[in-house]
Amino acid sequence: MATDQLAVITGASSGIGYELARCCASGGYDLVICADEPEIEEAAAKLRALDTKVDAVQADLATMEGVDKLLVVIGPRPVDALLANAGRGLGHAFLDQDFDEARKLVDLNITGTIALVHRVGRGMRERNQGRILITGSIAGFMPGSFQAVYNGTKAFLDNFSMALRNELKDTDVTVTCLMPGPTETDFFERADMEDTKFGKSEKADPADVARKGYEAMMAGKSGVVTGFMNKVQTAFAGIIPDTVLAEMHRRMAEPDGKG
Repeated sequence: MATDQLAVITGASSGIGYELARCCASGGYDLVICADEPEIEEAAAKLRALDTKVDAVQADLATMEGVDKLLVVIGPRPVDALLANAGRGLGHAFLDQDFDEARKLVDLNITGTIALVHRVGRGMRERNQGRILITGSIAGFMPGSFQAVYNGTKAFLDNFSMALRNELKDTDVTVTCLMPGPTETDFFERADMEDTKFGKSEKADPADVARKGYEAMMAGKSGVVTGFMNKVQTAFAGIIPDTVLAEMHRRMAEPDGKG
């Protein structure tokens, strides 16, 4: 099934990222997978069972040292597909958050993502070939009360993806934005949001979300919003005033016992 093509997937130790890696393995890609936790080695072992070549990198992509570490492992190999999925969440009111945590969120979700896309994307443009998938979110469509920094980073990524796609429209490099809603991963636990309506709500299957994102990337689509209700929500986001959207988000993201 090997195609001699290489896919790089970040945030691939679990959740959507791991499932994206599975999709790429099934599509015949060799893999370089990255996450900032040792579980990335366990993920690599499971992916190798699918008869694909896998290099695992434990690196903190919130730092340029981490980005460089990943790039060293990629080496001179041309990257055929970059799936920039690494990201974290952060709940609670902004002024109650630890600022170092908020800054690290921006460094990972935004700075690390665009640094990797910049380096890998240049190679794709030179070869006039490649696919880029960026994991944004429907959260980017609304003011994120009690998730203000997170939603802000996803608004950036949603916007950045579409802009980069336009800049590359005269090439054979495609850019796709995957925009899921709440998904059954460890996101809400890590973001300390288990005591919110979002945290307790029914969530999408990460395998289904990843499959739709992968298919959209392979088809060269501009983006995909997964889940019917999420599509409805994004459609109304352009109509409902931001002040109303912020209040709606507050009801879902504010910890129990507040407000």
